Amino acid sequence: MELLLQRAYFKEGTNGTLFCSDKFLCHTIELPWENNKRTISCIPEGAYQIEPRFSKRFQHHLILKNVKGRSFILFHPANDAKRDLEGCIAPVTYLSGIGKGVYSRDAMQKLLSLFYQAKDRKEKILLIIKSQNYENYRTL
Repeated sequence: MELLLQRAYFKEGTNGTLFCSDKFLCHTIELPWENNKRTISCIPEGAYQIEPRFSKRFQHHLILKNVKGRSFILFHPANDAKRDLEGCIAPVTYLSGIGKGVYSRDAMQKLLSLFYQAKDRKEKILLIIKSQNYENYRTL
C-alpha cells in the first residue's frame, strides 16, 4: 500500500493532505520546514516505510523508518503542531489553521484501520511525501 502526503509549507507550520490510492484519507499537520533540524522541523520529502508501534503515551500509532538524520518520527494524534509535535506527523480530520487541526484521534483511527488492513494482506506500507508549493516557500 502506498500513501501519498502532499504538503503545503508555511512559516508557521506545514499542512498536508494524505491520500491512499488517489482517495482522500485525511489532512495532516506538521512543524514548519527548518532544514530537518531535530524537534523543530518537519522531515524531508521522500519515501518512508511505515510500521506499527505502541507506547503508553500514544497507544497504537505508526513510526516512519530510515528518516535521514532523525529518529522516532511518528504518526500520532495532535491538534497543534507547534505545541504538540517535535518533528512527527499528526493526522487531523479538518484543518483549522496553519499547523492546526481538529479531531486528530478520529483521523488516526481511520489511518490505523487502513494500515492494519494492508498489514493483514501482507502488504508493505510506504509513505511518499511530496510538496505542493516548496518552490514558492523558498522564495518567501
